Amino acid sequence: MKESKGTPKPQSNRRSFLKNGMLAAGVATVGGGLLTKASAFSRDQQEGSLTPGDAAILQLLLAAEIIETDLWQQYNELGGVAAPDSTYVAALKKLDGDMPQYISDNTDDEMSHVSFLTAYLLSKGHQPVNLDQFRTLHPSKAPGASQGGRLTNLMQLSVDTTWWTRYRSKENPDLGARFPQAVPSLAQGKFPAIPTSGADLGDPTTITDHIQAIANTAGFHFGFIEQAGTSLYATLSQRVSSPEVLRITIGIGGSEIMHFQVWHDKAGNAVPLTDGALTFVDLTQNQPESLQANLIMPEPCDFIKGLPECAIIRPTGAGQLDAVGAINGFFEDGLFAGQQDPRFKELLFRLANAADQAQREL
Repeated sequence: MKESKGTPKPQSNRRSFLKNGMLAAGVATVGGGLLTKASAFSRDQQEGSLTPGDAAILQLLLAAEIIETDLWQQYNELGGVAAPDSTYVAALKKLDGDMPQYISDNTDDEMSHVSFLTAYLLSKGHQPVNLDQFRTLHPSKAPGASQGGRLTNLMQLSVDTTWWTRYRSKENPDLGARFPQAVPSLAQGKFPAIPTSGADLGDPTTITDHIQAIANTAGFHFGFIEQAGTSLYATLSQRVSSPEVLRITIGIGGSEIMHFQVWHDKAGNAVPLTDGALTFVDLTQNQPESLQANLIMPEPCDFIKGLPECAIIRPTGAGQLDAVGAINGFFEDGLFAGQQDPRFKELLFRLANAADQAQREL
């Protein structure tokens, strides 16, 4: 949990192949009439067509990965290994000295998920999802931020921090349990997780409470996003019919778990402070078990009635963080604040409902 003291990692180019426009290649618009022809793939590649349910699950997961990629790219531009030196980067390093590397690696992973799911759906003759027409949100004006339209808004977030207390509890949301917020004020207002402009960065020699609060918010938001992906893949995997599609969902889902474990660790290092309406307490000292920062592995909890407690990913049951639940969580988080096109919400919930209605065909 302590800040890394070792030599900073050099920027790696092992993932650079993902940064050359692969996201835009060969994607199609669901409901928009712009369809990429699946005939670009050979007949052999299309053998073993997907069930409608498996296709719906993969299309929803692709939409979620596109959304995650958009937000991670913003974090990467301002806080990753190639980001300009700034008080935001310095504040992120208060959570862990390797934060820029972790942010860049998480971004590359999400981009790879988008590229793979797009290509896989096309190889099976199914339409991928393209959300480019909804990239209309204003970007940050801070130095280093790309000035193109965004799909997500990281400057007006209401971050649900119940995931923190949930994973320290012996209760299970799938069995009706509810959990308190770890950072109550963060869930009650609308706060930035990236600097909105150069003014937020302030004096380059001083980490103010304001820029540290922004970095603290990002730290908890990282965990919120990745715990949602962790549960979403686990939930939808239970509905998959094809062994190959199951291999995909548990493979990518495992990557999401690894992301969550990292961010779960780093969020606990949030610097205690008060910045206006936002307050972070010291989670490393004198906290009850429900808040203790170094309890980053899932506590055993109720799982199947009548059987012993078990350490598990949770929730994984219907009606929790399934497809509709995950999309609802994105909206409640404030990720799409400012999106005016009603077709965006309609599309996401159409995809989510189709995924949740999928049934395993044996």
